[in-house]
Amino acid sequence: MRIEDIMRKNVVTVNPSTSIGEALLLLRSNRIRHLPVVEHDRLVGIFSDRDLRDALPSRLLKHEDDDTILHKPVADIMYKQVITAHPLDFIEDASAQLYEHKIGSLPIVEGTRLVGMITESDLFSSLIELFGVNKPSSHIEVEVDDRVGMLAEVSQVFREAEVNVCSVVVYPGKKPPKKNLVFRVQTIDPRIVIQRLSAKGFTVVWPTEGGNPL
Repeated sequence: MRIEDIMRKNVVTVNPSTSIGEALLLLRSNRIRHLPVVEHDRLVGIFSDRDLRDALPSRLLKHEDDDTILHKPVADIMYKQVITAHPLDFIEDASAQLYEHKIGSLPIVEGTRLVGMITESDLFSSLIELFGVNKPSSHIEVEVDDRVGMLAEVSQVFREAEVNVCSVVVYPGKKPPKKNLVFRVQTIDPRIVIQRLSAKGFTVVWPTEGGNPL
């Protein structure tokens, strides 16, 4: 899935001369946490509620300079080295960007022109859909040898059982050179599939009962 499929295209923005107070009102009224700063259709920065918290000494105590700060332009505290993504990037790459840089949003640009926005909650929702956990389904995890063709061999068992697979995730196993295949399948009773997997000699990691496959 690409970013263009999930990005928000109607983005609330401010310009560098917008006051911090105005930006704060936009954050609150739109229930958002990040505001891209745009000048002449070009992305020049980003302003977040965290930037505001850093600018104001305290939320609990009134300070004499609070009003002065709120009348200053967002250009004074906006973050200028903005990390961005392209609409044709994959959502897993965008997720890696958020994780690596510990940020909560990514402006989406074509060249320097802002065309959209995604947040960590957008990506979280999309990943839930990709994994298929938003629909009635079961989780089946199988440990296999790390060699070519193992995914096809295990998938054949699901085909024979006439059970549809919603999603597959592959990750390194606890006992190298093993790997684990995690299937989300469209059945609420996975016992038939598990029995078939065990009969074929595959190790079912989950679901189990008393350390043995169900």
